[in-house]
Amino acid sequence: MTLACLLTGAALLGCEDEDDGPAKKSAKDLIDEANARMGKLSSLTIEMTNTVGDTTMAWRMTTDLKSRCKVKLTLPGAGTLEQIRIGETDYVRPDKKYLETWSGDDLGAARPGAWAKVPVARSKPGDGLSRCTRPFESFGTATKGEATRIGGRDALRLNVTDPADEGGTYTFYVATEGEPHLLKVVQDKGAERLTTTSFSKFDEPLDIRPPASAEVLDMSDVTG
Repeated sequence: MTLACLLTGAALLGCEDEDDGPAKKSAKDLIDEANARMGKLSSLTIEMTNTVGDTTMAWRMTTDLKSRCKVKLTLPGAGTLEQIRIGETDYVRPDKKYLETWSGDDLGAARPGAWAKVPVARSKPGDGLSRCTRPFESFGTATKGEATRIGGRDALRLNVTDPADEGGTYTFYVATEGEPHLLKVVQDKGAERLTTTSFSKFDEPLDIRPPASAEVLDMSDVTG
C-alpha cells in the first residue's frame, strides 16, 4: 500500500492493496475475474451493434441471465422485432416491415404491432429470437493496453487474439473502478465486420412483465 494511503487512510482515499490491484494482475487474470463477476449478476443490459459494410444491425437486451429478458432487434431495411421472454413463454412483436421480409412460418399469422404469444420450445436458430442466458468465457491470448474511461468509469483496455478467429481481433474493456465489470467488447474483422457489445445497468431491479392481454395474439396452436 502506498505511503499516501497509509498516512491518510485507505477508506478516505479509496486506495487498494497494490498486490490485488489491476496493475499487478495479468491480462488473462483480469478477463477471467471480469467474466466470473459477470456470470454472477442478477441483471444487466447488453447493447450490440454489428456493422458489415454500410449496414448496421442493432440489438438490445435487458436480462436476469436466466429466464426473463426483454429484447429489441433492429435490422436495416428489414424492420424491428421485439421480444419478451418469461419462463417458457415468448411474447413477440414484429413491425410491418419485419413481417414482410420474414421467412419463417411460426409468425406467419402474426399481425404488425401485436404481440404474438409463442412457446419457447418453438424457438429455433435463425428465427431472430434470443435466449436470456449469455456465456461469459475467456479465450485466446490477452495483453494489456492503455487505461481509459467507459461509461463514466475507469477501465483498462485488454487486447485479445484467438487463432480460431482468423483475421479478427478483440478488445475487452474491464472496469478498474468499483466492481470488475466487463464494460465493452469490440470484435474487429476489418472491412468484413465490426461488432461492438456494451454492458450496463449491473444488478439493477428488473421490470419485465407480459404485455396486456388485450394486445396479445395467442399462437400456441399455430403450426409451422
